[in-house]
Amino acid sequence: MGKRYSETVEVPFYHCDVNGHLTLPAMLGMVIKTSEAQSDALDRGKEFVTNFGLTWVITNYEMTIKRLPEVGEQITITTEAISYNKYFCYRNFWIHDASGAECVLIESTFVLMDLVNRKMSSVLEEIIAPYESEKIKKIHRGAKILPVAAGTFLPYRVRYYDIDSNQHVNNAMYFNWLIDVLGFDFLTKHQPKEIHIKFEKEVEYGHEIESWYEVDQETLTSHHEIRIGDQIYCSANILWS
Repeated sequence: MGKRYSETVEVPFYHCDVNGHLTLPAMLGMVIKTSEAQSDALDRGKEFVTNFGLTWVITNYEMTIKRLPEVGEQITITTEAISYNKYFCYRNFWIHDASGAECVLIESTFVLMDLVNRKMSSVLEEIIAPYESEKIKKIHRGAKILPVAAGTFLPYRVRYYDIDSNQHVNNAMYFNWLIDVLGFDFLTKHQPKEIHIKFEKEVEYGHEIESWYEVDQETLTSHHEIRIGDQIYCSANILWS
């Protein structure tokens, strides 16, 4: 069992949608900030990792959402680096409200990437040891993400503020492209319950992407793909209520 770290924050209005609910990009930004704070507290922050010529990259999220926090709420974000194997590190995030009820569970997969060749690196004990994560051999595969069978798309251009300090699109920004295509009427009447997302390739500044989607009205599940030409850069399935 790894070390846990928690922070209590207030949900600001500028991180919420028209219904007053915390947006998914803002939520991911908040939980990643919590993991960065834990890393800093353990002296394993960005500078320590870059000394090895590496950086952390997220490859998968699996989210279970009981309810999205609302504007003005005090929420507690807790994170734990659960386990790791030769190449993958598994970190969980929990969001609880002021009464202690769980609102959101996020299961994530991280890898270390070489800053020069942009390829995955093996996990270094010097980096991972302070988190006290369990070392395992098994690779967590996650739920199968169903493809967009037909669907349609909207185009988007990657803007300057979509790029983070790793020189690629911040993972949270993908949700703007994935969800915006569903439209105002759908998004104001539905909330996500489960999200499975996989980041396949890096999107860079200046790229023109296509956000493909289709909605299974019977199951209220939306299927998503971020494409450039014939290449899939990100795929996701979202179950709505």
